[in-house]
Amino acid sequence: MKKTLSFLSLIVLAVSLTSCNSSDPKSVKLESEDDKTFYAMGFMLGGNLQRLSLSDKELQALYKGIAMASKNEKSEVDMATYQNKIQEVFKSRMDKVAVKEKESGKAFIENFIKTEAATKTESGLAYKVIKEGTGAMPSAEDTVEVHYHGTLADGTVFDSSIERGKTISFPLNRVIRGWTEGLQTMKEGGKTKFVIPSELAYGEAGAPPKIPGGATLVFEVELFKVTKAGAEAAPAKPAAKGKKK
Repeated sequence: MKKTLSFLSLIVLAVSLTSCNSSDPKSVKLESEDDKTFYAMGFMLGGNLQRLSLSDKELQALYKGIAMASKNEKSEVDMATYQNKIQEVFKSRMDKVAVKEKESGKAFIENFIKTEAATKTESGLAYKVIKEGTGAMPSAEDTVEVHYHGTLADGTVFDSSIERGKTISFPLNRVIRGWTEGLQTMKEGGKTKFVIPSELAYGEAGAPPKIPGGATLVFEVELFKVTKAGAEAAPAKPAAKGKKK
């Protein structure tokens, strides 16, 4: 519940930052640096609104409520009644988005398996080996060094170490389940394409604003190094003492 309320507060802030007296926010000119700063803040926070699939009329209703409250005007609805309905509407919209994403993701995985002769595991993870590695294979407790490129099923990039130009290392049991399972099929020097259903990724909650609830994720991962659990922390053995003469 606290997460939902926090998310709703972000939405209110996003709308308040992007709304104005004009019925068309696009008509607002960004003239000063402050204008541009608040626009950037609103654009960033407003990404959460995508998850609610609001119509233009519903957005205008949000604008109106914020404008009237900010001017200390009387509400046109009974607030006690409609405050209780906020959670219901929020959950209903989020559930619909997640269901739609999961359905399209399922079709995407089926097509991936069919067209690219990919492998599907019992958990639902699908993968195709792009380059077979020759080195060590990691276990869930090991630390791996990788390069990766992550997109949604529609090709939208949400994260990429390749674009940042720097590899990343992490314990394999501290990431999403699809990664923990998938990278254990790889060897050092290998590269694999993974298609991960939401159940093995961020579930119905998603990871806003970039990853919607129920989203299927696509990763191309190159495994550079496997560091076995405890290897870095293992103390060096003392040098053998010479025999006394």
